[in-house]
Amino acid sequence: MTNRRRFLYSASAAFGAATSIDIGRLLSSEFDGSRPAIELIESKVISWKPPLYHGWPTLTQRKNGELLLAFSGGREGHVCPFGRLELMRSKDNGLTWSWPQVLYDGPIDDRDAGVVETTRGSVLVTTFTSLAYEAKLARAEKALPGEPGAFSDPKLLLEWRAVQSRLTAEQRKSELGNFMLRSVDGGVTWSGRYRVPLNSPHGPAVLRDGRLLYAGKAIYADERIGVCESTDDGVSWNWLATIPQRPGDDPTRYHELHLVDAGQGKLICHIRNENKTDDGQTLQSESTDGGRTWTMPHTIGVWGLPSHLLRLRNGNLLMSYGHRRSPLGIQARLSRDAGATWSDSILITSDSKSADLGYPSTVECEDGTMVTVWYEILEGSPLAQLRQSRWKWL
Repeated sequence: MTNRRRFLYSASAAFGAATSIDIGRLLSSEFDGSRPAIELIESKVISWKPPLYHGWPTLTQRKNGELLLAFSGGREGHVCPFGRLELMRSKDNGLTWSWPQVLYDGPIDDRDAGVVETTRGSVLVTTFTSLAYEAKLARAEKALPGEPGAFSDPKLLLEWRAVQSRLTAEQRKSELGNFMLRSVDGGVTWSGRYRVPLNSPHGPAVLRDGRLLYAGKAIYADERIGVCESTDDGVSWNWLATIPQRPGDDPTRYHELHLVDAGQGKLICHIRNENKTDDGQTLQSESTDGGRTWTMPHTIGVWGLPSHLLRLRNGNLLMSYGHRRSPLGIQARLSRDAGATWSDSILITSDSKSADLGYPSTVECEDGTMVTVWYEILEGSPLAQLRQSRWKWL
């Protein structure tokens, strides 16, 4: 699992300094049809608990206009045993957010949180569990104070040991998997977690005809990528199709898929690629038969990942993604032809100081405002926060 995310770990950009800025118009003088112009209304940190690390969020909009934001909270680092699933709500298009609700806190690390509302009004939240922290704990146990791998705070080592001792090694291993939680009352109460065949950070997609498809990777199984379908409102999932691999690619180096109904009878899936060919780029695969077969993944010329896909009200597509080299930040691209071509990059933010950032997702509010949320390590602390931009098209 360690090759899924290769970040540069540097503590940068401050919680207090980044709470609210209005940097005005961006790109308006550069509009030439290939680079859509936007106005950045506001960028701010929305985490309630800056002393904790928040990661891998997903934002969705319910039919009643409420925004739901799921993420992995309660953490002490990018890799740690304390991750749990949390959910926040906004009833005013991201101007304010509710206090986080803990949906699930298992005995090992609960990571990436996807969220979606189904056609029937149920809310689905996805996650996967990890034991990647065990290697870090093993190094800390062997290291003397001040040596590489040692924890700077002895109390932290005691905390990690206490978590580890709750289960036997066999029990911890049995906790690994891909999971989903379901609510039929708008997120007031939740089912217990249940296993699903695959995982991706932003969870399932609802097609225009109401079908539920989930593009992802069968981690902890055969590692293939593909699409599952649910015909019972997310209660169960069946494998629908395997996405083929390009000649010469290692399919285990495809990760973090997301799917959208592009219209015109076409589905589009974006894939995080870590193969030598087009390393770090987003690959795209298409289906014209409802997800039963898929084209060979191909590059779209976009360096950055992973991608979140959104179909706008006017039928255009928006992809949002993290950009972990200069300019560090969050970018987006627009497609006006159902994903056949993509615009030049739209800079949502470019002021980040750390490459430990990303996993943005975007919604389009009723008033035309766009809201994008991601996670990012800020200056002065190694603990990542949830950051949000509100913006609009010019």
